[in-house]
Amino acid sequence: MNLRFAGVNDINTICTLAETIWPATYEKLLTKDQVNYMMNWIYSPASLEEQMVKKKHQFLILEEDDRPIGFASYSTTPEPHVFKLHKIYVLPDQQGKGLGKYIIEFITEKIRTLGANALQLNVKRDNNARFFYEKLGFYIVEEVDIDIGNNYFMRDYIMEKKV
Repeated sequence: MNLRFAGVNDINTICTLAETIWPATYEKLLTKDQVNYMMNWIYSPASLEEQMVKKKHQFLILEEDDRPIGFASYSTTPEPHVFKLHKIYVLPDQQGKGLGKYIIEFITEKIRTLGANALQLNVKRDNNARFFYEKLGFYIVEEVDIDIGNNYFMRDYIMEKKV
């Protein structure tokens, strides 16, 4: 297993992973139209480049035997010592193997060395991933409804873990 930092030269790999993971993850939670809208909004090459370059999100790619099987991204926030986990996804056939926990532990160690005392994330309120995050020490700090355009809302929990 190899977890490596990713850059703009990895955008096509991240797009390919997202095209497999995202619809499978959200097909029962969102309409097909909303999945397509969000894929275009979040995972277009231009959007990923903006996240990496302009917004300074740090991306990671998880590989097994040089085959990409997952990705994540995180960044600082305006709040001092608080980082945000923006994305963490593993191929459906690789889930349940402790890989998500491995990625979060890796990120936690990295941000701790940068002075972090908390890691936050958003999770859709009716997504069972919430329970995965709770097992890793995250707890709900807020409920939010985020207008993402096209009459779509992200109805999320903001969760936090002390690091």
